[in-house]
Amino acid sequence: MRRRDFIQGIATTILWSTAVRAQQPGMPVIGFLGSDSPDQYVDRWRAFRHGLQEAGYTEGLNLAIEYRWAEGHNDKLQGLAADLARRQVSVIVALGSTPAAVAAKAATTTIPIVFNVGADPVQLGLVASLNQPGRNVTGITTLSWELMAKRVELVHEAVPKATSMALLVNPTNPSIVKVAIRDAQMAARGLGLKMDVLQASSERDFAMVFAALTELRADALVIATDAFFIAESEQLGALCAKHGVPAIFQYRPFAAAGGLMSYGTTLETYSWAGVYTGRILKGEKPADLPIQQSTKLEMIINLKAAKALGLALPLPLLGRADELIE
Repeated sequence: MRRRDFIQGIATTILWSTAVRAQQPGMPVIGFLGSDSPDQYVDRWRAFRHGLQEAGYTEGLNLAIEYRWAEGHNDKLQGLAADLARRQVSVIVALGSTPAAVAAKAATTTIPIVFNVGADPVQLGLVASLNQPGRNVTGITTLSWELMAKRVELVHEAVPKATSMALLVNPTNPSIVKVAIRDAQMAARGLGLKMDVLQASSERDFAMVFAALTELRADALVIATDAFFIAESEQLGALCAKHGVPAIFQYRPFAAAGGLMSYGTTLETYSWAGVYTGRILKGEKPADLPIQQSTKLEMIINLKAAKALGLALPLPLLGRADELIE
């Protein structure tokens, strides 16, 4: 699906679902809270919609969705979540964004909330426990923060002569940043590496990030899990290829676009969020739906990128890859 088609599709379904709701007042309404813009949610939205359909719901047919987009400004999420709460939607969905999930929880204690986050939802205060979330919030965690040290180790294995690395974080997502920096620097120290921290919260920041990488003479880049970076996976992969920077991130689109490696969970977790949303619409309570944890991990290596970087990747590393892009 092309991004233009996706945006046009959302506009069409919003108009269609509004018309259907006028004819069917009892139709359930989802409040979709996005931290970025519609075109940056293509893959996540597609997977979520698949989960909804699996649960028996199709937008515009027996379900309406009200979209709220923060356009990359996390400080707007609280107001957008409050607006959805005032409209008394049936469920608020926050996909792939910790700040969106936190904002949704702050906005209501009664409307069910389904999230998909990479951080520990218990530490964030989103739920009481993984098995018994409590109250009105449930969802999926990919536990991506636990993979930070592993990503540092993997990219070091690919670039064994590295003495200095950099970590890219989004400063507008402090709950993720603190843990990412701690784990990345701890892993770096264990490998005898220097780890600098760079920040980006908009596309405009990318030029400064790659200029800083050159100035710091960083041998590799590790990109922290973040909704903004996920949305910009392809651009970041292409920029790493353009600037000759060995780098690792979470999802396959990064490696496919020119990044050296990706290591993390798959996008199927967004489908799980769709299924949970459907179950809640059918009457189940969030408090009775335990937090699902993704355990499936995949490592993708771009061999073309490795060749362009002049890297001779060790056979044990190649043998562990789930996919080699040539």
